[in-house]
Amino acid sequence: MKDLLELRNEIDQIDNEIVSLFEQRMHISEQVAQYKIRTGKKVFDKERESEKLKTLSSKASNEFIRHGIWELFEQIMSVSRKKQYQLLGAEGMLEKPDFTKVDRLVEKKPTVVFQGVEGAYSQQAMQQFFSEQHDSFHVETWRDAMEAIRRKQADFAVLPLENSSAGIVSENYDLLAEYDAYIVGEQVLKIDHALLGLANADETEIRTVYSHPQALMQCSKYLEEHKEWEEISLKNTAVSAQKVKQDAKVHQAAIASPVTAELYGLKVIKEGIQDNQTNCTRFVIVTADPVYQKDARHIALCLELPHTVGSLYHTLSHFIYNNINMINIQSRPKPDKNWEYRFFIDIEGNLEDEGVQNALGGLKEETSFLKILGTY
Repeated sequence: MKDLLELRNEIDQIDNEIVSLFEQRMHISEQVAQYKIRTGKKVFDKERESEKLKTLSSKASNEFIRHGIWELFEQIMSVSRKKQYQLLGAEGMLEKPDFTKVDRLVEKKPTVVFQGVEGAYSQQAMQQFFSEQHDSFHVETWRDAMEAIRRKQADFAVLPLENSSAGIVSENYDLLAEYDAYIVGEQVLKIDHALLGLANADETEIRTVYSHPQALMQCSKYLEEHKEWEEISLKNTAVSAQKVKQDAKVHQAAIASPVTAELYGLKVIKEGIQDNQTNCTRFVIVTADPVYQKDARHIALCLELPHTVGSLYHTLSHFIYNNINMINIQSRPKPDKNWEYRFFIDIEGNLEDEGVQNALGGLKEETSFLKILGTY
């Protein structure tokens, strides 16, 4: 029986041969890319690759090896395609995203729309992003906000996308996929929730608490201490404070920002009731035009994939081979197909980066749907 050292030496020899053969194959792939550059043929030929994989895997001596050959050559072909995309990009053959680069996002006093009423967290995020140089109005729903920019009633809309405690605002991810609107900015807002009531209210008298569903989730530990309270969800935290003021019932309270207490003449019964004291919400600034500031360093994508084994893995590898850092990925059900999903991915980079263009070129060919949601 051969000893371990001898076996390892044999494996090393085989591995060296594999490396040499792989380099030869990649050299031929480059020649294929040059042919495709001259003829305008697409890089990804799914039918040919499927037939090739079937042929190669059929040569295996058993089922385990068959599966391994399929996986190995599927990866080799994927690497080959990425090299071809890079060569196409170097020749200027990849279609560039139809976005306009601008020096400044805001050239004149903009009109900004937010969901809720005065005092809403969306309004606070808007004020931090635009400072005082803007006009604004509020609407009842986030869809109304998207409609406002679509109809050019507002230049920008402010949407919450994700909370550090309660997770994503799924409705707004869906709206970004649905509307021709583009993310151009981001504002992270520290969220401090307080229990607000009438001037003569006391914590022991509260029986009903109003707030947005996410705010109720973010204060779940505090609310768990008061199981006798009825929790009622409303569309906005500030709307909840407004209702408590209008109803004028001492047993009602709202979970909202302390800022709204001043706006609606309510008392802060208890501050800092959120579970996570570093609680933050990420808001995005959205507009109807595909523009981006020249120094933008993040790109948001929405994509749909073939419902096949390994499709997400091969999609993400486009970022790996172009040295792109992925900073966020979320999934949402496709509205027209059960148990199939679209993915929302944030990456680092600028639309002018060569690696970004190569990755986007590959994604466009190999996904069933790709939309650049914006860059900021």
